[in-house]
Amino acid sequence: MKFNRNDNCWCGSGLKYKKCHLAFDEKIDSFRQKGFPVPRHELLKSQKDIDGIKKSGTLTSKLLDGLNDIIKPGITTDEIDTWVYEQTIVHGATPAPLNYKGFPKSCCTSLNDVVCHGIPDDTVLKDGDIINVDITCIIDGYYGDSCRMYTLGSPSKDALKLIDVAKECLNKGIDAVQAWRPVSDIGKAIQKVAHKHNYGVVEMFGGHGVGNAFHEEPFIYHYERKEKQMIMVPGMVFTIEPMINIGTPHCEILDDDWTAVTADGSLSAQWEHTLLVTENGAEILTQ
Repeated sequence: MKFNRNDNCWCGSGLKYKKCHLAFDEKIDSFRQKGFPVPRHELLKSQKDIDGIKKSGTLTSKLLDGLNDIIKPGITTDEIDTWVYEQTIVHGATPAPLNYKGFPKSCCTSLNDVVCHGIPDDTVLKDGDIINVDITCIIDGYYGDSCRMYTLGSPSKDALKLIDVAKECLNKGIDAVQAWRPVSDIGKAIQKVAHKHNYGVVEMFGGHGVGNAFHEEPFIYHYERKEKQMIMVPGMVFTIEPMINIGTPHCEILDDDWTAVTADGSLSAQWEHTLLVTENGAEILTQ
């Protein structure tokens, strides 16, 4: 939309456009003229949005903390899902995955060679397993999305190293979030860490805008791509969630149309946070 200098600003501040977001929009437009995709105003979150997303993200983080006492050998992934559902409801929230495009459970449980979107069932966890649990809570229409890795008993040294490297990939991706830089910096930083250890970076899935809906623009690639990608602008909220495999980056989707597994049967690990772009870098909203 085009605004005249004396119009009320699009952000709802009540100020005239010239005294609010005019210079901001002119800066965005300078990147558009250089051929970079730029975010629409609708993707830039208000302070009310940010507060709402942070509230949902805080609950998501607390639920992930609570799983430290729940996940142990002998428990089923269905029992994990039941606990997540009950705790989400008790705290006045809604589990975003439940019935999302037909997904039948309240969280994703991705075990060993499962890359993502594992459906909880009667699988019993055993000593040596590694598992990712992905939780998204909705409170008052706002989404907070995060996932973590958990270990059971005594996993192999290879498994523990993979988990550590995957977390380092996330952290380096977060460090790469800088206002007025392209989101491609994120994938470049993640790939550098993974390839240093000869690990594969999953290309089939990526991060995504989030907050007012489960999935928004932009798509966040976790590996390096050459084309110009969207400029990160203060007020944008998105996830970074690299999926790192010990072996090939390639995945296969099982017959349930959800569960993604490594094509070679190797282990996979993933960590995720929801992030706000600020003038000073990234603020983690699922901390």
